[in-house]
Formats: sequence, C-alpha cells, structure tokens
Amino acid sequence: MSKNTRSFKPENPRKTLIRLFSYFKYNPILFFGGIGFIILAAVAGIATNAMLSPIIDSLVTDYNMPQFIKYIVIMIIIVAFMAIGELLGNLFMARLAQRSIHKIREEMFSHMEQLPISFFDTHSHGELMSTFTNDVDMLNQSLEQSVSQVIVSFITVVGTFIMMVVISPLLSLIVVLFVLLLIVILKHVGGKSSRNFRAQQAQLGEMNGFIAEMMSGQKVVKVFNHESKVIDTFKIVNEKLRISSTNASKYGVMLMPIVGSLSFVVFAFVSMVGAYLVIAGTLTIGNVAAFMQFNRTFFRPITQVSNQLNTLLAAIAGAERIFAMLDEPIEEDTGKIRIKTSGDKAAWLVDGEEVALEGGIIFEDVSFGYLPGQRVLKNINLYAKPGQKIAFVGSTGAGKTTITNLINRFYEINEGKILYDGVNIQDINKHDLRSTMSIVLQDVHLFEGSIKENIRYGRLDATDEEVIEAAKLANADYFISLLPDGYDTYLNVGAENLSQGERQLLSIARAAIANPRILILDEATSSVDTRTEKLIATGMDKLMQGRTTFVIAHRLSTVRDSNAIMVMEHGEIIERGSHDDLMSQKGRYYDLNAGTVELD
Repeated sequence: MSKNTRSFKPENPRKTLIRLFSYFKYNPILFFGGIGFIILAAVAGIATNAMLSPIIDSLVTDYNMPQFIKYIVIMIIIVAFMAIGELLGNLFMARLAQRSIHKIREEMFSHMEQLPISFFDTHSHGELMSTFTNDVDMLNQSLEQSVSQVIVSFITVVGTFIMMVVISPLLSLIVVLFVLLLIVILKHVGGKSSRNFRAQQAQLGEMNGFIAEMMSGQKVVKVFNHESKVIDTFKIVNEKLRISSTNASKYGVMLMPIVGSLSFVVFAFVSMVGAYLVIAGTLTIGNVAAFMQFNRTFFRPITQVSNQLNTLLAAIAGAERIFAMLDEPIEEDTGKIRIKTSGDKAAWLVDGEEVALEGGIIFEDVSFGYLPGQRVLKNINLYAKPGQKIAFVGSTGAGKTTITNLINRFYEINEGKILYDGVNIQDINKHDLRSTMSIVLQDVHLFEGSIKENIRYGRLDATDEEVIEAAKLANADYFISLLPDGYDTYLNVGAENLSQGERQLLSIARAAIANPRILILDEATSSVDTRTEKLIATGMDKLMQGRTTFVIAHRLSTVRDSNAIMVMEHGEIIERGSHDDLMSQKGRYYDLNAGTVELD
C-alpha cells in the first residue's frame, strides 16, 4: 500500500497569492506592459459605455446629426484602442504566466534535488508527481487565463461604479445594496468552496500515488491474485476524490447563477426607478441608457470571475502545495573539510596542502533512530582499516543497511561519532565525502538512455574506453557485446529490456567507473542467479582490491573471505570476527552457516 498522503497545512490564500505574484518581478517588462495594456482596454471599455449617453441624446433629445457622427467616430477609435489593449495585454500576460511557471518548475526541481533522503521516505512518488503535474498545470492555466481577467474586472468594476455615481447617485445606491448582499453570499459560498478544493487536490495526490504504486507493482499484484483487492481499494480512493470534487464544484457552480439572477433583479429595479427619474425630468433617456449599460458592465466581471472561481480556488490550493514543498528544509551541510578527487587520486585538503586519503572508517558508540525515541542502532563500535572488507549479516531489520546509510551521511547520527581517516564525517563536506564512495544496491535503478550513459553516470567525464573497462571489470562486457547496438543499446524506463542480473552487472560497472575509496555493497548479488553471481565474483574481487568495502550479505558464501564479519540483531553487534573465528565460537553465525536458523 502507498504511504500516507501528504496533507499540507493550507496557508492564508492572500499570503499564497502575494507569494505567487512575486514571481512576476523576474519579468518586469512583461508584467508592467501587460498591466498597462489591460488598463488601457478596461478604461476604453468604460469610455465606450460612457459614449452611449451623448450618442443617444444627440439623436433623441437634441437631434444633432454632426454631433452624432462625431461621437460615433470617437467611439470607433475607443473600440480600436480597447481591442489593441486586450490583444497585447492577453499576449503579455500569457508570456508572463509561462515564464513564471518555468521559474517555479525550476525552483521545484532544484529544491527537490536538495531535499534529504528522509523526505522521500515519507512522501510517495505519485504524490510528488501530482504536485509537479496537476498542481503546476492548474496554476499555469489560472495564471494564463484568470489573472488578466481579475485585473480587468477590478478596474472595470471600480471605473464603472464611479461613472454610475456621476450619472445618478440614487440608482447607484440601489446597486450598492444588492452588491452588499452579493458579498455576503460570495463569502459564505467561496469559503466552503476553497476548503473543498484543498481537499480535492489532496485526494487527487493520494489517487495518483496509489495508481503509480500499482503500476510498478503489477507483477506482485497478479502473482498473489490481488486484482480484486486493489480494484476495491481504488474504488474507495476514487470515491473520496469524487466526493471532494463534487463538493468543490457544487459550491463553485452555485456562484454564477446567483450572481446572474441578482444582476437581472438589479437591472429590473434600476429600469423602473430610471424610468421614473426620466419622467420627473431628473435624467435624460441617454443617461438612463448609459447607466443601464454600466449596470450590466458592472455585474459582468463579477459573473465572469465567479464563473472562473473553481479554477482560481483549485490553483490556489495547488499553489499552497507547491509552496509547502518549496518550504521543506533542504539537506543541511555544515562540513567544512574538503576532499580533492582527481582520477585515481583522492586527498584531504589541509591548510592548502594535500594529504593522501587512505579510507579508514571507525564507529565510536554510534546510536541512531529514524524517529525520536526509537533507536535502530545502539552503541555501535567497529573499525575498518584501509582496504579491509567488512561484512554485516543478520535478520531483516537488524540495522545493517542503516549503518551504510550513516557512512555517507544520508542520515545524521544521534549519538557518538563516525571517523573517516580520523576525521569526524560531520565535519566533512557532504559532496566531497560522497564523491569518494560508491554504492551498489539490491534494487537497481537504471535511467532511460543508452547502456554507455548509464555506466558513465558513475563519473560523467569518463571516456568510452574507461566505460568499456569498467564493464569488463564487472563482467558485463560479455552480454553487452551480444546486444545488437552494444554499448549504445537504449534502455527504456526501468530497463525492462534487460534481465535483473544484467541490470545488476551494469550497476556494478557504474560503481566501478567512479573509482571509489569506500565501496558499499547492499545485498548486491541477492537478485542474481548462481551463474551470474560467479560471473561477477572475479570482477568484484578486482573492484574491492585496495578499497575499504562494506558488504551486506544475504548469501553467507559471499562474506567468508571478509577481514571481519559483524553479526547484528536488534540494532546491536552481537558477534564479530573472521569466518573461522565465528565458526569456532559456535554462536549465531555458526547456526546460520549450519542451517539451524535462517536469515529473514
């Protein structure tokens, strides 16, 4: 099952919008240019309505044809400016939206690459993908279409209201009373809609995470005949999304009919009162006609904004999730000590001088827990001299992998210290520390691309000759040469066109080309058959030669030649020594070899 879905704490929508609009500062020309053209279009639209009064009065009240033609020409010019303003304003804002989204995507990906491993342990891949796709796409759509509309609507409403007050304060008062009623309704309905849109985005992330997990685990689902079970689970997740989406849309679609109905009621009241004022001689027919048009113009932006409220609220909910991810604390690195790596050489930089790096590792009373108060490792003490091979064996959950995760500082220890050539690893720059290490994991991850590119991932400046040499070292050259395109063979996502053993061999070649001082093998041969294991044995021996190696072993036959074997249980080292020493003790390790107990 998928991990618990992230539930970002919603921020204040106003704060979210302010932060979102701050991205416009990176493109000031597009922003101010777009705003300028939008204002031009809005003002021109108001002026067009204002021209109705003199045009109608020049025909109905005074009948002055030259005056009428002059006003018509002026209106044509104003309409032309309005069209140009709308065209250029929308164009500028569309480009501004795309560049802002481009900036946000870059920040998201860059920030994600700086997050600690612990973040990805507690957030599902599908959930993060939902933020990168659904939330960003919704935000893009809103910025591209809604921002300019909101700005136009604001200017139109304010400018139109001013013109209405100039024409008739009494008629304007009627409109104000209905607007106050509308604000109360919008506040009530809009608040409920906003909460439901946040719930909708969270449920969408949960569903995407579940689908991604089921897609990657289809073989397991089918092997255990769990199709019906996962279908039922999906129905539950999908039903939650349907309910939250329905509630969000329900309140959203209510707004437009409400606004539309109120606008017609206002129009009717204004018509009756306006007719009375014309009869009383207070207003002209042209004044009433212009006011009626202003009244329609006044409510039209409100109707349009309420119609787009669904998109706006969904975009704000998406923006909250995006900013919550961007606010996640990045991996800290307080290490100041640097290591210089160049080709086959690695050296400490001490007072501007290079001191050869040897590769010794010492654990001194190290304790660690992933969660406060829950220790996974307890008072671990061990040493690995440069070039030694140290093996860890024990039941699942004993803490073997955790030890290797601490060496490269994927996690920071709670107590004790780890020394690297006598230097506390917490004082070493993380990038430099990890540049001297390579890891071969049980679960191999190869990237989409050629075999050559995947091997070179261990050291990007490696030549083609070095790539081939690394493959030969891992005994991968044999099967690669049999492929139609050899080292240029293209691997699809997950490298499904290779066997598990072949993928593991490429992973070992990738580690070899990095030329590490510390080599970590996390059950590296547990997923390969006996024949493949024998193929890589010689290559692994060459790779480990002269390097400090930590081996987590599932097959005890692979650790018999280790300098020291650590037998672990419940986060503690209960036995240690060479294979012969441990066998002579006839303890836990002896029982494992004798087959009286098994590794979990």
